[in-house]
Amino acid sequence: MFLRSLILLSAVTLIAACSSSPAEKVLTQSEQLFNQDWRFTLTDNKKYQSEAVDKQLWQTVQLPHDWTIELGFDKNLNGATAYTAGGIGWYQKSFKTTQDLSNHQYYLNFDGIYNHSEIYLNGHKIGGEVNGYTPFVLDLTPHLKPQGQNNLLAIRVNRTRYIDSRWYTGSGIYRDVKLHIVNKLHIPVWGSYITTPDISDESASVKLQVEINNQFAQQQTFNLETEIISPCGQTVAQQVQTGQILADQKTALTQQLTVADPLLWSPESPKLYSAIIKLTQQGKVVAQQRETFAFRTLEFNPDKGFFLNGKHTLIKGVNLHHDAGIVGAAVPDDVWRRRFEKLKEAGVNAIRTAHNPASEAFLDLCDQMGFLVQAEIFDEWDYPKDKRLNQQERHDDYISRGYADYFQTHAERDLKLAMKRDRNHPSIIMWSIGNEIEWTYPRYKAATGYFDMNASGNYFYNPPFITPEEIYNRFHNSPEGEYVLAKTAKKLSNWVKEMDSTRPVTANLILPSVSHISGYTDALDVIGYSYRRVIYDYGHKLYPGKMVMGHENVPQWHEWKAVIERPFVAGTFLWTGVDYLGEQHNKWPSKAVRSGLLNTAGFANPSFHMFKSLWNEQPHIHLTTNILEQSPYKLINNNQLVEKKADGWQTRVWYWYDVNQHWNYQAQQMIAVEAYSNCSQVELFVNDKSFGVQKLADHPDRTYKWAVPYQAGKVVAKGLGECTTSDEIHTAGPAASFVINTDKSKLSVKDADAAHIEVQVIDAQGHPVRHQQVQVTFSVDKNLRLLGTDNGRTEQIATYNTDTVVTNEGQALAIIQGLTQGPAKVTISADGLATKTIDFSID
Repeated sequence: MFLRSLILLSAVTLIAACSSSPAEKVLTQSEQLFNQDWRFTLTDNKKYQSEAVDKQLWQTVQLPHDWTIELGFDKNLNGATAYTAGGIGWYQKSFKTTQDLSNHQYYLNFDGIYNHSEIYLNGHKIGGEVNGYTPFVLDLTPHLKPQGQNNLLAIRVNRTRYIDSRWYTGSGIYRDVKLHIVNKLHIPVWGSYITTPDISDESASVKLQVEINNQFAQQQTFNLETEIISPCGQTVAQQVQTGQILADQKTALTQQLTVADPLLWSPESPKLYSAIIKLTQQGKVVAQQRETFAFRTLEFNPDKGFFLNGKHTLIKGVNLHHDAGIVGAAVPDDVWRRRFEKLKEAGVNAIRTAHNPASEAFLDLCDQMGFLVQAEIFDEWDYPKDKRLNQQERHDDYISRGYADYFQTHAERDLKLAMKRDRNHPSIIMWSIGNEIEWTYPRYKAATGYFDMNASGNYFYNPPFITPEEIYNRFHNSPEGEYVLAKTAKKLSNWVKEMDSTRPVTANLILPSVSHISGYTDALDVIGYSYRRVIYDYGHKLYPGKMVMGHENVPQWHEWKAVIERPFVAGTFLWTGVDYLGEQHNKWPSKAVRSGLLNTAGFANPSFHMFKSLWNEQPHIHLTTNILEQSPYKLINNNQLVEKKADGWQTRVWYWYDVNQHWNYQAQQMIAVEAYSNCSQVELFVNDKSFGVQKLADHPDRTYKWAVPYQAGKVVAKGLGECTTSDEIHTAGPAASFVINTDKSKLSVKDADAAHIEVQVIDAQGHPVRHQQVQVTFSVDKNLRLLGTDNGRTEQIATYNTDTVVTNEGQALAIIQGLTQGPAKVTISADGLATKTIDFSID
């Protein structure tokens, strides 16, 4: 119960614009990462919940930890989850009670445990979660031992349902854990909610809603003090509020502050502010939180698209699952940072978190680096999807039972926990309540007309075969079933708006011609289509009033063409930004989907260069080659290349056709040479001989192409006019050496820094050797940890958890972390080539 509140002071400080880097989220005085010195076993015994183990019998691990990726790939398992195993694992950690429990509370904040976790403290079960993506907080205080004594924390993770998802999930405590030691008068974890209701060039308002807990046995008087810090590090607004709270009660206070001359957050300039929120008593700080936020305005116009800060902004987005190749689901921040930097290079400005809440660290990076985020929450609702085959459930076995089994009892809590953690992130611009949910409600599929006997299910590139009236009649004359999608959607949408009314609710519609008439879209503010660009006009004309966009689209030019030709389409999220593990049922040895702009090692795929040429003003050219017979083209008059299938480019889907990045063929073999470019004209040279100038306007598929009889040497593509850029490839000789590149030479153990070591094989002239592969071995010093190696091939079935890898296109990747302070080195050897070393400094 809150007794009284009095505003004592409100001050605003004016600042000038600054160019300093955005403020990063930092731990406050009351929280600490709890990731070090855990013990782990992949066995199951009830005694683990209360008995400290012999350290020598268990593996010592640091969090985040994914035991599944360490086990490798097994043909006898299932491709839905990348042919990986699950099992039951236990974690234990000992820690001391450092504070007097008469004045302090201990909370443990889990960002995610996959999944079915049970958590014990000193033998007492204190909680757990079914959903592996749900962040949650547990109160340790009732079962802690007195100050100065040791405690035993034990966590059981049951991943025996090892095909419980349509993609790779990982297993274990795969996200950060934080320990919060707070005064009994405190602000709870995620207890501060910040909005910016009014923004102009001259000023912006900041509204804070702050929860306060008093777990003392006496009434408490306090000051709530808030200080707003600009991206430059200057104080720009302050407020102090006095209040009282009765014993063992909770309350919430609201503050309104004004900031002059606000700096706006955008993908191009992600300016971040911080709110330092304190509770003080008699001048002493008893509780403190630091929350990052930003000023930006969002407009979703049904006819004109999306506007950020009043500026029309095309959403150039990608979908990302939560795995990251070598590291599985336990992803260091630096791994995401490298991937984000490469996606930025391609022109990406938005990310959809498919199909579950992302980690807090992931969203912090999106804030800092400037990505618009569609935060998705669920892939299943009332009914399950088939994890092996997609669409509706056709298997009913224990190992593939997923979240739908718990949706009725857990959905509201899981949704609200994720949103409470994430709603201060300025990068998030919309909440998605579901992905392709219609598949699991049979009446949707039947009503479309796409699956009638004469329709063959082709919904990708055909508008509806039947009229909206017939769709309506089919749907509304069919039995509802136990659960009604539209009712569930409305319930979810209402829960979202209870937590945050500043952003729209959306969902990814796979059968929108039915969803528009069923009541589903009534629950949504933004309409997302999944692989349905052919009905953008249909939806906009027949069901106006809400903005539409693509939530899943294949990484092909025809998808972006459909967007830029329609002002009312806000943009797209390509499937996907990076190749991801799983969704490969019965496709061994392929363990990953190769639809990304980047492969699993973070190296560029051909689609990366196509979209870099589409999504950037900066001139770009990228050359590829292939034997004519293996290409999509054929020769006609005057050595002109045309598609074997006329206009085939308009219906290409996820996977790019085979191309090479080398110039090593047989003499006089006819080679199809391509260039992906945004230059209006490009000229091709082979050994300084011109093979002609071509115009982009003459290529509706936006791909320059020449037929070239092979001769060893050099191929160069040059932009003409003001488009001063070029690309070149050379005939490579035998492998003679390799080039090493790393993104870090200094590693912090405390910050869990990770360094990427890239290897490119070269010939004696320094040209990349991409047509021949070698085996590369990475040997690390004892104070380094090798997280694994990769070459980016989806068919690479060797475990990532090894020091040896065969190159792909002459490339290989290793990721390392520091273990203890001091100098360290990595020694790299390759078949028949001179060994090289690279030095690191660990602090």
